[in-house]
Amino acid sequence: MFWRIFSGRRAKSIVKRTKKYCIETTFAYPLVIKKGEGCFLEDVDGNVYLDFNSNVCTCNIGYGHPEVMEVIRNFGQISAHKIAGQEFFSEEQVKLAEKILKITPRNLTRVLFTNSGAEAVENAIKFAYRKKGPLAGVSFFGAFHGRTIGALSFTDSKAVQKKNYPEVNNELLKFCTDDNDPDINQLEELIKREAEPAFVIVECVQGEGGYRPASKKFVKTLREVTKKHDIPLIMDEIQSGIGRTGKWWSFEHYGVEPDIMTAGKSLQVGAVVSSKKYDPNEPGAVSSTWGGGHRIDLAVGLKTIEIIEKEKLIENANNMGNYIMKRLNELKEKYPEKIVDVRGLGLMIGVEFENEKQRDFVVQEAFKQRLLLLGCGFKTIRIAPPLIIKEDVADHGLYIFEDVVKDLK
Repeated sequence: MFWRIFSGRRAKSIVKRTKKYCIETTFAYPLVIKKGEGCFLEDVDGNVYLDFNSNVCTCNIGYGHPEVMEVIRNFGQISAHKIAGQEFFSEEQVKLAEKILKITPRNLTRVLFTNSGAEAVENAIKFAYRKKGPLAGVSFFGAFHGRTIGALSFTDSKAVQKKNYPEVNNELLKFCTDDNDPDINQLEELIKREAEPAFVIVECVQGEGGYRPASKKFVKTLREVTKKHDIPLIMDEIQSGIGRTGKWWSFEHYGVEPDIMTAGKSLQVGAVVSSKKYDPNEPGAVSSTWGGGHRIDLAVGLKTIEIIEKEKLIENANNMGNYIMKRLNELKEKYPEKIVDVRGLGLMIGVEFENEKQRDFVVQEAFKQRLLLLGCGFKTIRIAPPLIIKEDVADHGLYIFEDVVKDLK
């Protein structure tokens, strides 16, 4: 097996024990992380890897940032670092809430923290159901909103994720990536044909679905139709948010504002950010025992936003996104029989290959050369390095990437 051949002695032992005692999930390669610095990770055998996926976009400011490390050290002196955040008040919670509301549209005025992105989606749809009733919800082909039952009902990523699991009542519509798509008005047609849904949930850039940016006309049409029929529009920013696309939130590229937004990953906690209209405003209607993991997570989430602001990392995401996209498009022209498409926004870039076998070959061969890539969709690789990346580091990763691509059969 791959992990037996290409991992070090200590990593082999840990992977073997994990496979013996832990339920199989989604391990991509035998990486056993010890520590990190900047855009690089070191494994337990001392091998250093360049991370081109930011730990699935959870580490947008990279690893070992001194200000984050200081936050963690300070909390090491506090014995009550993990508290039931929805049962007790904490300054860390309100500080992060205040900060989030400063970087979101003015119509969003309420925040609920959760333990994960999936839990944020669960609560977002509960917000909508509370106001609209238990009607069908609408999501889109290729969507990924999480693995809990409610979120999974509105996910359409891979069959293995949903097999034999029950679903909440839902409707799936086409995710349009072209302004000229004839199905742009499908939501209005669904409403005329059947009924108004409880909500619409959408990613402006599909993450697990293949790093596919939506058509601008498509997103604007969704907003127009949902406003016309008073349907809450939920925008899932769990992977695309907090600067990843060159703006705080991907919906900003589309000139629209959601009624409810979900965040997570790089925020370090899950969050539902809602307009006052959809705030359940009833004690016990929604809650979460830990309410954001714990105080350390909340404090690191706040520090992450502050670092992105101070170091102008959104600007860097735009500049480096353009630079990497240009380089990748040059590779597409050089290897047209191998690379089908290059697409994305900021540092959320997808490179699509002819088939899944080619995609998986690139991921595994890059790992051998100490470059960490991850697949998405059915035949796409995500290029999503930390927002701190500079040209010399990007060039190093792209050199490895090309070296692997040229060997594709």
